[in-house]
Amino acid sequence: MNSLPNPRRLSGSPIVVAVIVIVIGVFLLIFAGQFYYAFEEVNAQEVGVKLQGGKIKDVVGPGVYSDAGLYAELVRVSSQGIPFTVEDQEIITKDKQRIGLVVSGDIFRPGVNEKDTLRNLWAQYRGIYLDDELARTRVQDLARQSMKVCVGNRTFDDNVVGTARDILRNCIDDEVGGLAANFGLRIANVVVPDVILSADVQKGLDAIVQSRLETEKAAQDTLRARAQADAEQAKQEGEIRVAQSRIQEQARQETTLAKLEQEKVQAQRAVIEAEKANDLFSAQQDLEINRAKAQAAAELAKAEIANETALAQLYNSMPSYVTLLLARANASALNQTDKVIFTPEGTTPTIVLPGPGIVPTVNTGGQ
Repeated sequence: MNSLPNPRRLSGSPIVVAVIVIVIGVFLLIFAGQFYYAFEEVNAQEVGVKLQGGKIKDVVGPGVYSDAGLYAELVRVSSQGIPFTVEDQEIITKDKQRIGLVVSGDIFRPGVNEKDTLRNLWAQYRGIYLDDELARTRVQDLARQSMKVCVGNRTFDDNVVGTARDILRNCIDDEVGGLAANFGLRIANVVVPDVILSADVQKGLDAIVQSRLETEKAAQDTLRARAQADAEQAKQEGEIRVAQSRIQEQARQETTLAKLEQEKVQAQRAVIEAEKANDLFSAQQDLEINRAKAQAAAELAKAEIANETALAQLYNSMPSYVTLLLARANASALNQTDKVIFTPEGTTPTIVLPGPGIVPTVNTGGQ
C-alpha cells in the first residue's frame, strides 16, 4: 500500500526553491559583476581608467561608459589639485646657520592627456593616484628633501635676505618637481610663505641690520658734510672772483678814461703851443699848459693807484679775506729761529743787553 505525500513537506518546497533561486541569483550577480559595468559616470574633475584583467585598456575623460570583459572595471582618478604644506625647522645652511622653512604647493596626478604615464606607472603607484592623503604624504617627504638640498647649497644671506627667497623658491620648485615626476605627479604653485629663525639668529640678524644702517647713515652724514663744505667754499670763491672781476673792470675803465683825458690834454697843449706864437698871449698860454700838465699828472696818478684803490675796497668789504692775507703774511714772516714776546696791551718792552754778570732780561712793564 502506497503512503500519501507529507503535506508539510509539499508546502515547504516552494520556499526552499525560492531561497535557492535568490542565492543563486545573488551569486550570479556578484560573479557577473566581474565581467561588465554599465552606465558608469566619470565627472568633469575626474579621469576614467578602464581596466580589463587588471591592465589598463583605455584612459578616458568625463562621460558615461559601459564595458564587458574579464574582470572589467572603471576606476576614477581625481584631476583636482591636492594642496600640501610642509614645515622643517631644522635645516643647516652652507655657512652652518640653522633656519626653518614652510613650503606649500599643489599636487596634480596624470590627466587624460598623459595616458602613457598612467599605463607605465599604474601598477606601481595606483595607491598614490587613488588616495589623496597617500599622495600628500609622499610629496611632503619629497619637499623636505628638496628644502634641505636647496638650503644646504646656499649661505644664510642667500636663503633669507631680499630676492634670495625667490631664488630659493625656484630651487625648491625645481627639486620637488623633478622628484615627483618619477611618480607621474606634477607639482605647481610652490611658495615659501615663511622662513623660521630661532630667537638667537633673529637677534643676531637684527644686530647686523642695525649696524649696517648705522654705518650707511654715518657715510651719508660724511658725504653731506663734505658736500656742504665744498658748496660753501665754492660760494666764497665765487664771491671773491666776482669782486675781483668788478674791481678789475672798474680799474680798466678808469685807465681808459685817464688815457682819453691825457689825449685831450695833449690836444689842448698842441692848440696852446700853436697859439704861443702870439707874444701877447704867451703868458696865458704857459699858464694853461701848466694847468693841463697838473691835471694830466693827477689823472695819471689816479690810474697808477687804481689797482691799490681796488684792493683797498676789496679789503674793506671782505674782512675775512684781509684776515686770511694777514695770517699768510705772518706765517711767511716767521722763521724757526724767531722769538715772539707777548706784552700787555699799552706797554713797551725794555730789553737789557747782557754783560759781565748780567743775565739777558726783558722787562714787559707787567707786575
